[in-house]
Amino acid sequence: MKKVIEKINSLFRDPQLKKKLIFSLLIFLFFRIFAFLPVPTIDFIKLRALFSQNQFLSLLDIFSGGTLINFSVMALGLNPYINASIVLQLLTVMFPYLEQLSKEGEYGRFKINQYTRFLTVPLTIVQAIGIFVLLKNQKIIGSLSPLEFFSFIFTMVAGTFILVWFGELISEFGLGNGISLLIFAGIVGRLPVVLSRTAVTFNQEMVFNIGIFLILAVVVIASIVFVNEATRKIPVFYAKRIKGNKLYQGATNYLPLKLNQAGVIPIIFAVSFVLVPQLLGNFIIYAKNPVLVTLGKFLVKFFAPMGFFYNFFYFLLVIGFTYFYTVVVFNPQKIAEEIQKHGGFIPGIRPGLATKEYLEKILYKITSVGAVFLGLIAILPVLISKITGLTNLVIGGTGILIVVSVILETFKMVEAQLVMKNYDKFVL
Repeated sequence: MKKVIEKINSLFRDPQLKKKLIFSLLIFLFFRIFAFLPVPTIDFIKLRALFSQNQFLSLLDIFSGGTLINFSVMALGLNPYINASIVLQLLTVMFPYLEQLSKEGEYGRFKINQYTRFLTVPLTIVQAIGIFVLLKNQKIIGSLSPLEFFSFIFTMVAGTFILVWFGELISEFGLGNGISLLIFAGIVGRLPVVLSRTAVTFNQEMVFNIGIFLILAVVVIASIVFVNEATRKIPVFYAKRIKGNKLYQGATNYLPLKLNQAGVIPIIFAVSFVLVPQLLGNFIIYAKNPVLVTLGKFLVKFFAPMGFFYNFFYFLLVIGFTYFYTVVVFNPQKIAEEIQKHGGFIPGIRPGLATKEYLEKILYKITSVGAVFLGLIAILPVLISKITGLTNLVIGGTGILIVVSVILETFKMVEAQLVMKNYDKFVL
């Protein structure tokens, strides 16, 4: 705790870092202002009534930072951009052209970001149309003329791209990763509303449950920090060798394998899939065909966010995507080839195929622990509500994971900048 306080004091003492912090806070302020700029033609009384009755939409609203229940110009948030980034990241691994482009420094990053923005446009349009159909079925939005419909879709797309621009501004002139910090700000910005709802319904019988909740919250946060920082270090020995006229001394390095290799991405992927039945059910429940209506009611009930089947399906999807994403991102074959090419080997393991099989074995064991942990984090709201009976106070495990991860990442970036400044002073 003492070190954390020292880092915060160092942040405020450094003029450059202080400017970056103030700039980031200003962007957060603009973000919160835009979060309360509503889209016209929406019946907000019916909208809030819908959110109060629908756990699924209330859950989405927590992660949107309140932009969804206010149906602001940023109602879709960064979801389309995040989905586009994930898809492009996977395509980068699968297609040699994109993989080569990603290795071309500043130009490569610029082109990848450009492709991500291009992909964001159709994803935003599809999601905006989906939201429009849902609201129209609920009589929250009336019939629109072609021009009004175009304006609605254009506003949604513009709101998402303004948020992306805010994120890029923070990354360039502010403190930390802009996109991550905006997601963090959205989740934290919704906390006062959730806490106020709990305060309104507070009574003496809830004291014990709140105490249990606080203890669980501390345990969960500590677990997330531990899993995020936990690393298995595999020693790699490089023998003494001569290359040209130079003699390279032998050395021992370490190949770090993180316990949570995939981060929060498997949960985001899983959410995209697990929400489909609920969304589909909400669409077809208003159909004229009685068979479709029955199917829609079944899907809405069967995949209710607090239900068993929804969370069991969610848990399995998170585990599956964790394995999938880890295999895509960390390629044991390439790592083994790189180690062999540079004259290295893992003690007790032959170079080449044996090294690849050894890395796969270690990676499988580590990923198993990380996958189960992420799965439990994903279904955390249900677990906590069942234990404590507090539904209003529960913030999604994904939200906690994002908040803790962003704080850790930002602290590391601040620490790196402070170390670099001290190093520059020492050199000069």
